[in-house]
Amino acid sequence: MVVTIGFEGSANKIGIGIIRDGEVLSNPRRTYITPPGEGFQPSATARHHQAHVLDVLQEALDIAKITPDQIDAVCYTKGPGMGAPLVSVAVVARTVAQLWQKPIIGVNHCIGHIEMARLITGADDPTVLYVSGGNTQVIAYSERRYQIFGETIDMAIGNCFDRLARLLKLSNDPSPGYNIEQMAKRGQRLVRFPYVVKGMDVSFSGMLSFIEERLDKWLAGEYTPEDICFSLQETAFAMLVETTERAMAHTGSQEVLICGGVGCNLRLQEMMRIMCEERGAKVFATDERFCIDNGAMIAQAGYVMFKSGVTTPLEDTFCTQRYRTDAVEVTWRDP
Repeated sequence: MVVTIGFEGSANKIGIGIIRDGEVLSNPRRTYITPPGEGFQPSATARHHQAHVLDVLQEALDIAKITPDQIDAVCYTKGPGMGAPLVSVAVVARTVAQLWQKPIIGVNHCIGHIEMARLITGADDPTVLYVSGGNTQVIAYSERRYQIFGETIDMAIGNCFDRLARLLKLSNDPSPGYNIEQMAKRGQRLVRFPYVVKGMDVSFSGMLSFIEERLDKWLAGEYTPEDICFSLQETAFAMLVETTERAMAHTGSQEVLICGGVGCNLRLQEMMRIMCEERGAKVFATDERFCIDNGAMIAQAGYVMFKSGVTTPLEDTFCTQRYRTDAVEVTWRDP
């Protein structure tokens, strides 16, 4: 049996998870929540992680009923993400690895999402739609890489949702995207927003600027905040479904795997399911336990890396904010 522990802290969540041969033993986390209308700053987020990381570590060990001597490898998020939070958690992971005398593995955050979702859903070789606060990518595995077929050319969809939530002064508890999803369910009227698909890539910044310039007029007139949330979801998700379907046609894939924090959105899952049904394909998705940033996903990616013989030399256990999905050689899957 192989047991790995994963430390995740690339954004506003500090999570630590423990995996034993594909079984999730524990996965506690804490979320840094700011007042309505405010985002989370890197330095304040790092202080939040520093304040909670040891409690979360003890909780993960207690829930899993695992002692440090039973752990085979320590895994941490190397990137991408926000610099200060990434480093604050990596320092703890490095310290723990040396105290426990265990090998350490630096994990790509995006690949953590993919491997966790593959484990939970059982998807074999899917086209992946990875959507989160900091990333929006259409991905498929080929030639020992998770190749990026399309991505956002400006902001991630989750960041776009966050910015709208700030404009509407929505609560950040439990997350801006969740509260937008709930409001969208009550939307009645569709506002026509810019629909920007450029080849396989998408753009959200123009849509956000379009909303910012007209929001006060809309809300003073015929549209409600619920209508704005509904319209944003419908337009943005249609763009993502289009590019995902095009990637499926190129690769011949009959599976779609949605992962990342925005992947919890039930309307996105529904729209993707409709497209897949028309193609005779299947869609796979997870719930908030595993699609939102968590430590178990880092432990799972580290687990498959460790099983394939990959570890990270201590001198290379730095963090990088820009760590692309396709920069990692995938040693644990068939070519």
